[in-house]
Amino acid sequence: MKRLLSRLTPLAAVLIFCGAAWLLAHELRNYHWRDVRQGLNAIPPLKIALSAALMILNYAVLIGYDLLALKAIGRQLPLPRVAFASFTGFAASYNFGATLGGVPVRYRSYSVLGLSSVEILQLTLMLGGTFWIGVFAAGGLAFVFDPFEIPPDLQLPFKTVDGLGWALLAIAASYLLMTYFWKKPFQVAGQEIRLPGPGIAAAQLGVAVADIVIAAGCLYVLLPADIDMSYPQFLGVFLLASIAVVLTHVPGGIGVFELVILTLTASTAKDDVVAALLVFRVIYYLLPLFAAIVLLGGQEYRAHRQHVDPMALQAVRIAAAVLPTLLAFAAFLAGVVMLLSGNTPLVGARITELKHYLPLPFLEASHFLGSVAGAALLLTARGLQLKLDSAWWAATLLLAAGIVTSLLKGFDYEAAILLSLVLAALLASRGRFYRKGSLVQERFTPGWIGMLALAIISALWLGFFSYRHVDYQNDLWWDFAFHGDAPRFLRASVGIAAVLLIFTVWRLLARAPGPRTQPPTPAEMEAVYAIVAQAPRVTSTLALLGDKRFLFSEDRTAFIMYAVEKRSWIAMGDPVGPVEQWPELIWKYRELCDHYNGWPVFYQVAPENLSIYLDQGLTLLKLGEDGRVPVRDYSIAGNHYKNLRSTRNKLQKSGYTFEIIPRDQTADLMPRLREISDGWLAEKHAAEKGFSLAYFDEAYLRHFDIAVIRSQETIVAFANILANQPKEEASIDLMRYDSSVPGLMDFLFIELLLWAKEEGFEWFNFGMAPLSGIEDRHLAPLWNKVAGLVYRHGDHFYSFEGLRAYKSKFKPVWAPRYLASPGGWALPQVLADVTRLIGRHRPTNDPQGEDWG
Repeated sequence: MKRLLSRLTPLAAVLIFCGAAWLLAHELRNYHWRDVRQGLNAIPPLKIALSAALMILNYAVLIGYDLLALKAIGRQLPLPRVAFASFTGFAASYNFGATLGGVPVRYRSYSVLGLSSVEILQLTLMLGGTFWIGVFAAGGLAFVFDPFEIPPDLQLPFKTVDGLGWALLAIAASYLLMTYFWKKPFQVAGQEIRLPGPGIAAAQLGVAVADIVIAAGCLYVLLPADIDMSYPQFLGVFLLASIAVVLTHVPGGIGVFELVILTLTASTAKDDVVAALLVFRVIYYLLPLFAAIVLLGGQEYRAHRQHVDPMALQAVRIAAAVLPTLLAFAAFLAGVVMLLSGNTPLVGARITELKHYLPLPFLEASHFLGSVAGAALLLTARGLQLKLDSAWWAATLLLAAGIVTSLLKGFDYEAAILLSLVLAALLASRGRFYRKGSLVQERFTPGWIGMLALAIISALWLGFFSYRHVDYQNDLWWDFAFHGDAPRFLRASVGIAAVLLIFTVWRLLARAPGPRTQPPTPAEMEAVYAIVAQAPRVTSTLALLGDKRFLFSEDRTAFIMYAVEKRSWIAMGDPVGPVEQWPELIWKYRELCDHYNGWPVFYQVAPENLSIYLDQGLTLLKLGEDGRVPVRDYSIAGNHYKNLRSTRNKLQKSGYTFEIIPRDQTADLMPRLREISDGWLAEKHAAEKGFSLAYFDEAYLRHFDIAVIRSQETIVAFANILANQPKEEASIDLMRYDSSVPGLMDFLFIELLLWAKEEGFEWFNFGMAPLSGIEDRHLAPLWNKVAGLVYRHGDHFYSFEGLRAYKSKFKPVWAPRYLASPGGWALPQVLADVTRLIGRHRPTNDPQGEDWG
């Protein structure tokens, strides 16, 4: 259902835009593009300057949204960092919508600042709540005290909006009252969301109302003088337009916002209103976005030209996280500008002057190639968001071509300046686009496909509006003249369609390659052996299974072992090696995952290392608990071990013996061990697993001493022993036994614990009990509830509760183990990928096994 909605929402947005475009064409049926251009020239520079000043003031007020949200979730961050995250987030959101633009940009900014996915979700919901409270309050006041009249053409059953105003005021008042009296949290996406306190709620009201009032003023000062509406009345119209934008999910509200303003604004000169709306789009939408890109580009340039002190390092990392997305949006808008410029009449005076210096074929070719480059740039923008090296080269060349063609086709210096800014920012950010891959092999999300459709439809709509009075005939296709704007528009439309068709066919024929990861070399395995031998935790021996790849630190004293399952790059446990190497190694691993557009996932990390993963912007999820028995003073005396002592004594009297076989003497035992393993698998109806669980492999088992139980010299049970040189802990990895003999597993563990004590080890590790120790309170997150349910009632497919109960007989000390991952909406897929990786079926000619825990 969620996937269906993600696909239907962009489709609905495109359909809504098409409807709005049709209605706009009807509203403007008596106007021509030259009327709009005259309206643009008629707006006084003072009005434009005043609108720009109000825009700057408005974006300063918008910082209050983020500050209040952070205060509500109990986080305090430096004001400059919050201001930057707010500015870039709102600039992206206003141009491309919250889902496609604002949320991803904010997520990247606040992840670098240390917020978890849950906190960012709470912050995002708080931002939305603040906006709606402002809409209810400001709209209610405007509709009640100075309501505008509804145009008779709409034929609605009511003539004013004062009744709606009272309803909106009631909602705003109810929210304020709820913050006083309602203390229970709400459940949103499996997380607890609490209402803010009355103080924060009052501040929300003030900030949101100020935001809406100033934003409406930014457009109001640009409107023509003959508008027959007071500012409070126009504020109500502006609010309805803003609500329509949010509800329709059309990126930037393109078409929808303009339609509502044109329909409800009482003005006889709608062409002047359209001109005001165009200038408002540039001032309020485009200028902030390009200002953010210039600031980020400057940050990048300074970072490369001079030493970055530690205080500025965080700003550099925020820039690294946010810049590719914003540059992708800027490149997309640059492509839109190139299309719109090619689909509107050229300025006559410029053409008259240009034809004295430029031959007609050059102008025609420049116009056609400029539109083709614009369409290609729309497609390339997706690759920039994915940080593709090839997309950077393509965008750079297309922007350069766009600058040249803009000047040659009609001296369109305005478009050339805008394209130059984007090109300069791209050149300054070269190092941020490092992924290898082909753009045609990358996935275009439904949101991006929707944006592409909106851009193309917008350009075509504007072209047909500009030349609506032209008599379209077949001869137009072959009409070449300096003032032949309509024929050039038709030919450019064919070029745009050709670009889209070629790209689509290319994608259908191309085959996406997987991540290029090579098996470890002998030299790398030697380094792995050396590091594992000195590792304090015996789980590091999973590196020897042969089913993992390795990422080493610069000095090769530490490594991360991992495997790739679909988009999840799953590392087994914490890095292995000196702890001081971990932060940079984890960051290096994140960059590797990022290189292939993968998700960095760390499976079964220890609690003492959680801050490192939080610093990387990852979210933590408790998987279960790891049990370790302190063996220095271990004894099976006492009433608690009565049954275990009885089992041991009974088996010893029956002739069962415990023995440790050194690793150099295990080769001759392998046939019997395989026989036991195969019998155990058959009796348990179990399939072999891997990655975090050992499997039966002779080459792997020869690395370890083997503990065996014999009956009359015949081996009936075995387990390979994991032990490290510092003798910090010992454990077993693969345990198989003849299940027809009762008590064999108890007997083996008792002997292993006593052996570990005799050898001087500190701990004996019993491994993890999955899903245990996870809180299942009434208001716990959704994962906790599911995990608790599976833990208690999941015996049908795995006895999780029985596993912990069995291990508890030996009195282990339990410590939690976590999954560190991007979290959020990616979490269900990550969990599915981890499960698939561990439970992957092994071929019968390559038998591999299963760990007991």
